[in-house]
Amino acid sequence: MVIMDGLRYDAAACSMGFMNHLIQKNMASLYRVVAETPTLSRPLYEVLLTGTPAHISGIVSNNSVRLSRQRSIFHMARENGLTTAAAAYAWISELYNRAPFNPLLDREQESERLPIQYGRFYFEDNYPDSHLFTDAAALIQKYNPDFCLIHSMGIDFAGHRFGGESKEYRAQVILADSMLANLLPAWQNSGYHILITSDHGMGTDGLHGGSSLAERLVPLFALTDYLAPGIYMDEVPQLAVAPLATRLLGIRASQEMMKYSWPGWMDERIYVL
Repeated sequence: MVIMDGLRYDAAACSMGFMNHLIQKNMASLYRVVAETPTLSRPLYEVLLTGTPAHISGIVSNNSVRLSRQRSIFHMARENGLTTAAAAYAWISELYNRAPFNPLLDREQESERLPIQYGRFYFEDNYPDSHLFTDAAALIQKYNPDFCLIHSMGIDFAGHRFGGESKEYRAQVILADSMLANLLPAWQNSGYHILITSDHGMGTDGLHGGSSLAERLVPLFALTDYLAPGIYMDEVPQLAVAPLATRLLGIRASQEMMKYSWPGWMDERIYVL
C-alpha cells in the first residue's frame, strides 16, 4: 500500500503519466475515493489502516499523539502469521509501534514482536521522496514482507508551500509518478498486489482539513488481478480501502471495517467476512 500524502484526484488523473499509461494498457484501475473528515493526516491514517473514522478511533486531529486503540492491517497481518514492514512518516510509528516517536531510537525498527516488524521512519516533512522510495525498496528486497506500507510526504510538502494548483505541486506529482515507474514492475513481478492512494487532497491555498472536493477527493490506483482494469467514476468511501487491503492479503476483515462491494471486483473467493 502506497500512501502519497496530499495527492488530489485531479492531479493524479492529469499528471501521473505512468499510472495512466498502465490504465490505458489495461494493467491498472483508478477509483475516485472520498476521504473522511476531518481531512487531516493522522485521523486519515487510521481510516486507511484500521477502517475506522475519527469519532470511533479517537484520533481526531494531528495532535492526537498516542498508539491506536484499533486493530490495524499490521496487527491483523501479524495475527495471521504474515510479515509486515513500513517506510513511512514518524506518525505511523506513533500509531502502531511506539509513542511518542524518539528519533534516536525509532528511526529504524526491527522486532518480530511489533505490529510493524521492519520499519524505516522519517520525521521531517521535507524528507525527499527519492530517499523514501529507496528505503521502501530496500525493505522489500531484504525482508520480502507480506504487507508493506510506503508513505511519502513530498506532494503534501509542495502543496503546503505553493498550493494545490501550483506548478511546484504538479512537478512533485510528476516526480513521484516517475519514481513509481522505476519500482512498480519489479514489485509486480514479485507477486505483490499494489494499492496507491492518498490520505487527503490539497486546497488551492495550500491547506486541508475541511470538506471541499479539493481536500476530500483522492485517487486509488489498483494493480491487481482481482479488480478489472479501467477508470471508475462512482465515488468510493475511504473506509472501504482497509477491507480491500485485507481481501488482497487473504485475511478476514475486522468487525469494525465496512462491508463494501468494489466496482470491478472479479473473484468471489476473497470476500470481506
